[in-house]
Amino acid sequence: MRPKERRQSGQSDLFRARLDQIVDLDHPVVKLAAAIDWRFLEEQFGAVYTDAPGRPPLPTRLMAGLAILKHMHDLSDEVLCERWVENPYYQLFCGEEFFCHQLPFDRSSLTRWRQRMGEDKLVALIQESLAVATRMGAAKPADFRQVVIDTTVQEKAIAFPTDAKLMHRARERLVRLAQARGVTLRQSYVRVGKIALIRHQRYAHAKQFKRATRALRSIRTMLGRVIRDITRKIVGRPELADVFALPQDQRQRQRGRKLYSLHAPEVECIGKGKAHKPYEFGVKVSVATPLNRCRGGQFVAHVKALPGNPYDGHTLAAVLPDIESTIGAGLERIVTDAGYKGHNAPKHQRFKVYVAGQKRGLTAAIKRAFRRRSAVEPTIGHLKNEHRMGRNHLAGRAGDAANAVLAAVGYNFGLLLRWLALLLRIVLAVLAAPSHSNQTIVAS
Repeated sequence: MRPKERRQSGQSDLFRARLDQIVDLDHPVVKLAAAIDWRFLEEQFGAVYTDAPGRPPLPTRLMAGLAILKHMHDLSDEVLCERWVENPYYQLFCGEEFFCHQLPFDRSSLTRWRQRMGEDKLVALIQESLAVATRMGAAKPADFRQVVIDTTVQEKAIAFPTDAKLMHRARERLVRLAQARGVTLRQSYVRVGKIALIRHQRYAHAKQFKRATRALRSIRTMLGRVIRDITRKIVGRPELADVFALPQDQRQRQRGRKLYSLHAPEVECIGKGKAHKPYEFGVKVSVATPLNRCRGGQFVAHVKALPGNPYDGHTLAAVLPDIESTIGAGLERIVTDAGYKGHNAPKHQRFKVYVAGQKRGLTAAIKRAFRRRSAVEPTIGHLKNEHRMGRNHLAGRAGDAANAVLAAVGYNFGLLLRWLALLLRIVLAVLAAPSHSNQTIVAS
């Protein structure tokens, strides 16, 4: 069933206060809520629903507004729910007409809404942020025809993977699963397994690596004994064979394919050559920003998660068409760093891609563009440190893709908030300044 969208009635309630009578109507959040085309978002997100009977979902403006506020202010789902109840500006932004003293939704509704929308539908929020920037004068449509593309790593919320911790956690999970399924084990190693893990960590911290290796060997032995014991006990019980079977992508492991987290098997080990962080565990993400800074700031034109740790140059075949569909126009110039050498851009765009370090065919304009290439780096830093891309808590590959898109959405709308605040300060300064006629009267 499609969501029942809310519309402003303009009516008053004797027992409830209207939000437009509480808040400052010149506040940037109020101005931003009025600038967003919520009907466009309702059409885009409403396409995932059917007209079949059932309980109607929550309104689109409520859920989309919550997603924007969450990543714009770097809030968790729990903190977002707490602030929504006490903040009338948040409620007005999400389409409420009267002040609510209780949540009209559950915290888990945010998770289900993100999973239902997916990456394909959440991109509409990026499109709307760019459209709002264009309508408000913070950017021009021509600004997005020349872009800078770079990749970064969106880290997953996992512990740093070590062999000892992974094997200890695997044994714990197998023992817990066996107890839940009624499989009696000869020995569970609950006590001695924990002691062996602590011993290994202490030896490794003291740089006594031979003793640490012996402790690691004992942890591996305990895991192997539990696996063999379970294998013997489930013989002749086909209903348990699938329960204890390995995931499909782990049965035939390719060279270099390793498991870095049991609860997030999609995590990949990516090395970007950083001295302070040689390896990062997560997923590679492509980020595209305008080549020249817009009036409202360095907006994000496109962002996309790239599972499988592909070579940077081999991502342009999928990234460039997505950028054109997001901005609704063709690209005129694409600037990348040296990691994109040997790229596989589409044929009609191959000569529009300029890789840093190339020497032939450089004009003065292209040389200036190369000097602007590093403008994407601070944007990536803001996405990670202020808009929840630095540590992704959403589950699965779908969570990786959704978190990257929503981080860009929060960043763009944050720039628009600052742009509106700047315009407000300019207007107030102009109104507060004495006029020329008043100055003449005072002088006379």
